[in-house]
Amino acid sequence: MSSLKRTSLFPLYEKYGGKIVDFGGWEMPVQFEGIKKEHAATRNAAGLFDVSHMGEILVTGPDSEKFLQKMLSNDVSKLTVNRAQYTIMCYEDGGTVDDLLVYKKGDENFLLVVNAANIEKDFSWLKEHVEGDVHVDNISSDVAQIAIQGPNAEGILQKLTNTDLSSIKFFRFEDGVQIQGLEEGALVSRTGYTGEDGFEIYVDHRDGPRLWEKLLEVGTTDGLMPVGLGARDTLRFEATLPLYGQELTKDITPIEAGLSFAVKVNKEGDFFGKEVLAKQKEDGPARKIVGVEMTDKGIPRHGYEVFKGDEKIGVITSGTQSPTLGKNLGLAYIDSKYTDLEEVVEVQVRKRRLKAKVVPTPFYKRK
Repeated sequence: MSSLKRTSLFPLYEKYGGKIVDFGGWEMPVQFEGIKKEHAATRNAAGLFDVSHMGEILVTGPDSEKFLQKMLSNDVSKLTVNRAQYTIMCYEDGGTVDDLLVYKKGDENFLLVVNAANIEKDFSWLKEHVEGDVHVDNISSDVAQIAIQGPNAEGILQKLTNTDLSSIKFFRFEDGVQIQGLEEGALVSRTGYTGEDGFEIYVDHRDGPRLWEKLLEVGTTDGLMPVGLGARDTLRFEATLPLYGQELTKDITPIEAGLSFAVKVNKEGDFFGKEVLAKQKEDGPARKIVGVEMTDKGIPRHGYEVFKGDEKIGVITSGTQSPTLGKNLGLAYIDSKYTDLEEVVEVQVRKRRLKAKVVPTPFYKRK
């Protein structure tokens, strides 16, 4: 008997040819028809992702906004109902607990969407620091999350609902959307983790499999294809979206990660990590994340060391051969002295040091 967790869509993986791996304690498909094929489908048509392993935490009550202002780096008071915000939860030393999305469903009703491997940690951290009239509920096991991403995503999903999806702008959402074949209304959000246009759809976990099959039924003629974790990673990497555990950890601050847009040190009230983050914003961090492109032949992988002459100046956090661009690219934390564009560095690839140069990010941006 497997001790690994499964989403409500697990029974469908085999039907669609999913190759299963252990991903942070979950049995998830790494690919269906192949990583490169799924990556290209998402960039050029549409990809369908089961992201039900992600966590959902509901924060409600009269003091919920004040509480979230203390817990999160972005300014929650700027949210209006039906808007979402990217934000970071930090420790006192500025290190990252998690990066997440916060959805304002009502004046006293917020939904936090957190990373799968961090659900219990995040929930405990929030519960531990509750102040005032606030309720924190982990509803992860009740929710299935399906993402449809790519240039054809809107047209495909539109076939299943009377809600005008074009009216849902980027980082906004509609709750209670009626989708053909589902018993309960869905929360439909124009967000994603691929660098493409698309939607993340939150439904009752029992409706997840039905929604998946329904979308494939109406979307296959528009090039919709099931996508596994492999292409999800290459897509987010090209768009330079951080992955917790690699670009963000308890030892890495959001300022070092290049996410200062989500850190509002001037907002009213104190929040965890504020002092450290304000200082890093003002002085500049001692190290920061940059894009690197290999000029010698080799692929930079997570954990490979980066050198300037004999000095070790950093480490690769993510790297691959970009399916869209055909280049060997990496993200690296390096000493800020060496982060100018075109700076030549060396990456230790097994026993050899190979040349690379600092390049602009994101590597890929949709037109």
